Amino acid sequence: MTQSGVISALWRHPVKGFTPEPVNEALLCPDGFFPFDRLYALEVGRSGFDPVAPKTISKMKFAVLARFAAVARLRTRYDEFADVLDIVDEDGKTWRFDMASDAGRHSLARHVETVLARHEDYDPAAFPLTLLSAPDPEVVRSHFRFTDSGKGFVSFLNLNSLRDLGQRIGRDLDPLRLRANIWVEDQSAFEDHDWAGKHIRLGAEGPEFEVLKPIVRCVATHVNPDTAERDVDLCAALWEQYGHRDCGIYARVIKGGTARPGDALHVY
Repeated sequence: MTQSGVISALWRHPVKGFTPEPVNEALLCPDGFFPFDRLYALEVGRSGFDPVAPKTISKMKFAVLARFAAVARLRTRYDEFADVLDIVDEDGKTWRFDMASDAGRHSLARHVETVLARHEDYDPAAFPLTLLSAPDPEVVRSHFRFTDSGKGFVSFLNLNSLRDLGQRIGRDLDPLRLRANIWVEDQSAFEDHDWAGKHIRLGAEGPEFEVLKPIVRCVATHVNPDTAERDVDLCAALWEQYGHRDCGIYARVIKGGTARPGDALHVY
């Protein structure tokens, strides 16, 4: 077992495509998801999602950055104890929505529609939006979240990979573009892409993971999380510089434990 990196930050994304939220620690369970990650998604029109038999479907069926860059104009924060989502608009006004009530969920969807309608990527044929929630695992007899991958429930980002790309193209690339759960420092650029089939452990006795595969990036990464503008073709840059469109890795939790920033990352 060798040390290869240090955890620098942990992130969750309660609503698919919306604001990443930093967390101080995360309790991970075997074959489980990152806590409170991708719990909700805003369905665009009729996606075909079945809450009784949930399956992973294309991200383009939801209001995400790959489809609506204007999603980045909204700043969201989820309170898991109250099951409430706050949205801060561009003018600084805060709106609060009760995610546990039909009225609150309906109001949230209408509010997001209104914001998207102000911007150039408004698509009237895509509406109405409908807020979906991950089904109760005790009801459907399985765990489900609105992740892009049906198997990669936790995502890692090697920050030096993104820095290397930024240096090559002369751009400062915000890691929030890539929407990963776990950021890692002190790694060689793209070294994690060779870890498929290997295991990761965090800290001395922390959670352990099986590395599944590198993450193929999409046009969501083109959107600047601060300006909501598509200001760089990150997918083309990856291909031109390295001959692939991958950055980061998907992993499966094989042993539970608590992850925290500052934990050493060990590979075996």
